[in-house]
Amino acid sequence: MSCRRSPHASSMRVVALMLALGLSTNALADNPTDGPNDMFGAGVQRMPAWLGSKDHRNQAIPYIQAELPWHITLSTLDGLTVDLIHGDKWRGGIYGNYMWGRDHDELGSQLGGVIDSLSPRINAGGYLEYQATLQLNIGGNLSHDTQGAGAYLNLYADYDLPAIGYLNHSLQLQWQGMNGPAMRRFFGVSPEQAAKLDIAPWSPGAGSQQVSLEYDAFMPTSLHTGFAFALNYTRLLGQAAGSPLVRSYGTPNQLTTTLAFVYRL
Repeated sequence: MSCRRSPHASSMRVVALMLALGLSTNALADNPTDGPNDMFGAGVQRMPAWLGSKDHRNQAIPYIQAELPWHITLSTLDGLTVDLIHGDKWRGGIYGNYMWGRDHDELGSQLGGVIDSLSPRINAGGYLEYQATLQLNIGGNLSHDTQGAGAYLNLYADYDLPAIGYLNHSLQLQWQGMNGPAMRRFFGVSPEQAAKLDIAPWSPGAGSQQVSLEYDAFMPTSLHTGFAFALNYTRLLGQAAGSPLVRSYGTPNQLTTTLAFVYRL
């Protein structure tokens, strides 16, 4: 599962305005904006093997984008939101997310068994978003691990690009920061681990962790079906980029691509 604005650069998202598909041909005579808005499907995501890795892995992902009663949105791409503020310009409320971890195989032969494997985690908090124009949304979310001490701050801006035929697409710019426990969980190296790997120990503190630029696109194939695509480039920053794990075994430049086939109910 890949969730919106998660610490992993894997986030693919399809904004609500992508559902305004201006289709008017005879083959697609029904207006999709009058059709179903809940989307379900499956896809494949090619992501860094671990946050900061230079190697990649392919991950099968489900795709859910559903509007539920009581202003609840459930999405495997954007996480869970419960709107407590739902005005014309402002939206905000409760936010939940899912983060990928890393296992022995993903760490590889050099790091596996030395660097800690990390189980997936859920974090929860709140978000606030402002629709500055019809095309531009800006906002942020602050969340904390439900089982752990990590905390994450994300600031973002989404811009819907002009449609090209049936293709609807957008750009997202995001900055993320972490507190000390989260930074050390992903990028820390204990003295014992450092000695085994012949690298310097690393105990980072709170600060900037990454900045990312993402391109999202949705191409309908019928009133009920379509393909969603995303390309995400992330640059690790500060103490994350300076980690010996990244400098010796990875790269601060992270690339994630996602393709999913979706069905609208």
